[in-house]
Amino acid sequence: MMSDKIWRATGEFRKKRRTFSFDVELIADKEKHVREKIYSEIGSRHKVKRRDLTFHKIVELKPEEVTDLDLRKILGLESEFE
Repeated sequence: MMSDKIWRATGEFRKKRRTFSFDVELIADKEKHVREKIYSEIGSRHKVKRRDLTFHKIVELKPEEVTDLDLRKILGLESEFE
């Protein structure tokens, strides 16, 4: 079993002559998996083609650097009763 890592990806996508930015944190094994997951999610949710999606930066994070509250709960860094 591979150990999952935490990643933050930033970038932008074009849709109908407008540009939208994104900043996503997720858990994956490799950077390639992060790209595929984001292509899948943004493509499905916003009907964006892969060629219209640009990644600016994909970095691996330490657990204490995570800002997404749901991800922090999954990692056990946050409790609902704190």
